[in-house]
Amino acid sequence: MNRHTHKEIVLLLVAWLLLAQACRPFQSVIHTDRELPLRSAEKVLERAVTAQPAPARYYAAKADVDLTLPEGNRSFKGIIRSVQDSAIWLSIVPALGIEAARVLITTDSVKFMDRLHDTHFLAGRDSARIRFGMDPDLALFQDALLGRAIGLDPLEKYRVDREEGLYVLTSKERRRFIRAAEDLLPEDTLAGDRDMPERRLERTLRRAEVREAVVLRYWIEPDSFRVVRVRVSDLVHDQHADVRYEDIGSEDRPPLPHRISLSLSDPARHASGTLQLHRVETTGPLNLPFKVPEKFVPME
Repeated sequence: MNRHTHKEIVLLLVAWLLLAQACRPFQSVIHTDRELPLRSAEKVLERAVTAQPAPARYYAAKADVDLTLPEGNRSFKGIIRSVQDSAIWLSIVPALGIEAARVLITTDSVKFMDRLHDTHFLAGRDSARIRFGMDPDLALFQDALLGRAIGLDPLEKYRVDREEGLYVLTSKERRRFIRAAEDLLPEDTLAGDRDMPERRLERTLRRAEVREAVVLRYWIEPDSFRVVRVRVSDLVHDQHADVRYEDIGSEDRPPLPHRISLSLSDPARHASGTLQLHRVETTGPLNLPFKVPEKFVPME
């Protein structure tokens, strides 16, 4: 793998849970003709919050990673170690079994070693945001590894729907942003028109520089009330992120997702990937070694 490939890997592994891109349409996680009973959004939200996996102090797993990038497909193996609210450590191993790259994400920094080219990147979150175009948020990454509902707020107002055997909670913020956009740019709307078309909404929000226009959707399994899919849409930048939690462990395996699928895109780009997780463990302590050899030089 060349340096550009490593950059793409880091972008995906660090960014897929940072919710900076969007996904193309795909099928739901579960398909069933089962008729679900009517439930209020408040009741579904309450059950979903209660059903969330508890935060794990330690997390470790081996991963088979498959990426679909604009440059082509990539596959590699990796080791993931996480200490809650402290750090995530990733070791990237290509087919030959020799470590090619190492990543360490903390609450306020990102560290990356490219062992094939003897380079490194060591910086704070602000610098990483400028370099990679995204915010390396440790908490989001750790929530996703545990299959938690990213951004689910027990105090927020949601709309509930039923879709292909799942409950779906959708944040109600979109209406608020439509009203805000109409107030800011009334010449773009007709008098009394509260159903602004999608493209006009996006154009208006861009011009108004409203940066909080984010809509979240959660697909919830009706028996366990676990969230099995999260979709985040940034209406201002037409960016979306979609994360699916699959193969939930049972019996002798931790009750966490053993397969995580994600899809990221904006109008110009699309990337997707899957993490097939093996030997998932939640015991510690864990060693997160990261020492840059003296011969390494800063990444250009």
